[in-house]
Amino acid sequence: MRVAVLGAGVVGVTTAYELARDGFDVTVIDRLSEPASETSFANAGLIAPGHAYTWSSPRAPRILLRSLIDDSQALIFRPSLDPRLWSWSLKFLLNCTAEKARTNTKRKVRLCRYSQERLNGIVSDTGVAYDGLDGGLLYLYRKPESFERGAANTRILSEEGLELRAIDADAATRIDPALEPVKEMFAGAIHCPSDGSGDARLFTRNLARHCAEHLGVKFLFDAEVEGFETRGDRIAQVITSKGPVAADEFVLCLGVFAPRFARELGVSLPIYPIKGYSVTLPIDGSNNPPTIGGVDEDNLVAYARFGNRLRVTATAEFAGFDKSTRPENYRKMLASVRELFPNGANYAAPEYWAGLRPMTPEGTPIFGRGGRYGNMVFNVGHGHMGWTMSAGSARIAADLVGRKTPDIDLAGMTLRAVA
Repeated sequence: MRVAVLGAGVVGVTTAYELARDGFDVTVIDRLSEPASETSFANAGLIAPGHAYTWSSPRAPRILLRSLIDDSQALIFRPSLDPRLWSWSLKFLLNCTAEKARTNTKRKVRLCRYSQERLNGIVSDTGVAYDGLDGGLLYLYRKPESFERGAANTRILSEEGLELRAIDADAATRIDPALEPVKEMFAGAIHCPSDGSGDARLFTRNLARHCAEHLGVKFLFDAEVEGFETRGDRIAQVITSKGPVAADEFVLCLGVFAPRFARELGVSLPIYPIKGYSVTLPIDGSNNPPTIGGVDEDNLVAYARFGNRLRVTATAEFAGFDKSTRPENYRKMLASVRELFPNGANYAAPEYWAGLRPMTPEGTPIFGRGGRYGNMVFNVGHGHMGWTMSAGSARIAADLVGRKTPDIDLAGMTLRAVA
């Protein structure tokens, strides 16, 4: 059976891998010239079930309101005339209750844990290199009140079987000695020993190469998806700028662009682009870089080490498809990481980037078949955790293509649930 996967980000390529392993004849289509050239290009790099909290929490409305006058907030609302911004934001706010936040967080952490298991399996089977680091992640708190709140919040993740430990600053420095010179800065930390990190772009490109060389997956790059040719209740082929591609089944993995094409199929996807910023710094022989990744929780700045590079990420900006940046967008995150690791990288040689996360109001992705055509499977809406969720989501999508029941409960994460 022929399957066309639309999108060659980390979600699309892992989906292609799982489908090819299942024996399908797979073609991956992408408008750019290489895999992982959009949202997967320079993301945070954390593989973090221990940070699977939904953004739509009871605290979020106050943060968004404050961001109208103070753009140093972790969530920033940029008002515009885009009606989709307002309709999506209303859905987001409706999810900002304690009960819904708890439900959505539990769904996220279950998928994240399942996905991490699948990722470990892919790496074991293929030997794909991605500058991965084990040893857990550290969630660092500067203020006693935020540490107390963070420690209390871990219960919701622990209830799903995830190990998290609240520790003092001395214990944190034993886990990552690079923090020793600044340990007085912290009220405490939370360590999730099973979390990790790695370069999503490197993983995706190496896995794509493995798929092409060992599993017969075909990749069609520089091919803009223009629409679909349909016959009755089925899609016959996808129309691209390089010509039509026929298949028996299709999988939509187009990130922030998925809603546009879903509408042609009679499906309305509640996905909106939320901009994030990253900066990558060479370590260049610096004498005290971090040994594992983590998050400066009071500033919501994440960091991860990829070999001789340090990746720093921050901010969730409700700004539509605008990917423009200004130097001030990076000042807070750079100041935060320089406080943590004064000698951790060459701060004079930054590489700046901004990308768009395909967010749903709940923070959970969307799977399933739906709309007018029964041979399109959706694997979309992974938000800020696409790297963490990718391998599990790929297995789910492959099971749906094969008409199998996925290994985990998809309650609240299907097309029917969001319709």
